[in-house]
Amino acid sequence: MQFNVEKAAPRKIYDLLTGLVAPRPIAFVTSMDQSGMVDAAPYGAYNYLCSDPPILGLGIMHQSGPVYALKETALNIRNTAEFVVNVVTEDLARQIKICAMDVPKGSNKLEMARLDILPSAVVKVPRIRQAHAALECTVHTVLGIGSGDIMLGQVVSIFGEDRSLDASGPYVLATELHSIWRMNGLGAYVKTEGAFLAFPRLTYAEWKKDSAGE
Repeated sequence: MQFNVEKAAPRKIYDLLTGLVAPRPIAFVTSMDQSGMVDAAPYGAYNYLCSDPPILGLGIMHQSGPVYALKETALNIRNTAEFVVNVVTEDLARQIKICAMDVPKGSNKLEMARLDILPSAVVKVPRIRQAHAALECTVHTVLGIGSGDIMLGQVVSIFGEDRSLDASGPYVLATELHSIWRMNGLGAYVKTEGAFLAFPRLTYAEWKKDSAGE
């Protein structure tokens, strides 16, 4: 099948993109409104884009309806210029599911999910206490594109539990972190525990040697 993007409905394109650009890390974002109320919500359009300076990209679609409206996370980030990405791991799966719900205005999703917050090291927005790693960000750029926002956040502080880090690098011990990843928009996810594949980078000299032996 071939799909003409200009003629296809946005939902169809969404379904195709989220199924093909996968697996994707999940950003469990904490943000804060101007009164100090903390919100937490997961997003699957997320990745790191640059390391010097360290930049994360976060895509947040507007709420659909008669007219598009900013989601609470996008509004908070626009107003405070800060957010925290908490790393999603297997033991937080149920809490993430709760925080992804559409809830009545004024509801406290953190209380509903029985999650606690702790002060961040640099930004005012707190991180999730139960999260094993977190990235504190200040806004670098906000791009309003079509029916969504692309938030570029500059990482200003990184937290990671000792058990998930090798201090000699430091390196992240992904086999200890047990993060989970989004596969598509139909509730499909993958876990990393027991699924690692050793695939070292190939050098030109190794390629020449392998090719000569074919």
